[in-house]
Amino acid sequence: MTNPTAPPITYEVSAGVATVTLARPDAMNSLTLATKVALRDALHAAAADSAVRCVVITGSGRSFCVGQDLKEHVAGMSGDDSMGTHDTVAEHYNPIATAIAAMPKPVIAAVNGIAAGAGSSIAFACDFRVLARSAGFNTAFAAIAFSCDTGASWTLPRLVGQARATDLLMRPRTISADEALTLGLATSVVDDDELAEAVSALADELAQGPTLAYGAIKRALAFSATHDLPTSLEHEGQKMALTGASADHVTAVEAFLAKKKPVYQGR
Repeated sequence: MTNPTAPPITYEVSAGVATVTLARPDAMNSLTLATKVALRDALHAAAADSAVRCVVITGSGRSFCVGQDLKEHVAGMSGDDSMGTHDTVAEHYNPIATAIAAMPKPVIAAVNGIAAGAGSSIAFACDFRVLARSAGFNTAFAAIAFSCDTGASWTLPRLVGQARATDLLMRPRTISADEALTLGLATSVVDDDELAEAVSALADELAQGPTLAYGAIKRALAFSATHDLPTSLEHEGQKMALTGASADHVTAVEAFLAKKKPVYQGR
């Protein structure tokens, strides 16, 4: 049984990597009010911390996250809205999706098990999705007569295309890790016992990279998704000017000419 006094997430920073772990394994890391608030606030903290150069989101136990805690949801439906059910999309799910998408540094979803509902949406919002082979995705929303949230309507079509996203959202089913890789939902798939090592290697690589440039690339990709080519080219020029004037760019050029490995500072 889940310890009611235990924190719903853990947040650790080591060697430039912030690891946010959903910590309700007995409840398959479903999202209670406390969990949503803690996750949202942890993501904001990671974004604001200059010592954090990469973020990893993962789950504990056998699940990544199965979305909204339905016991709380049912309580809200019955009239007890002490858990903030009625405004949770605006207060929690939207800010979580925005925090991941706007994070000025790379975000990795280390999908250790099933990711369903908002849990799958959280993974879709990340820049990289590394899946354990036993993991999988299920949008789940329509299965309980819900629409979709946490950015799935925006991220999913950009990952797999409009037609496939429509099918996955309207006819939810569990997508295995290997199928997720084929569809473009996974960056990589590894054996379960290799997940921690694979995620650590990717996070270390990204944390040691030009994080200012990574953040600019994220903004450029998001901007171009909703703007025409001339406007996107102008925006690209602005980001090139920003990164071209950075200390990291000078470091990279000097290291290239000296045939040395650059050491980036993220500025």
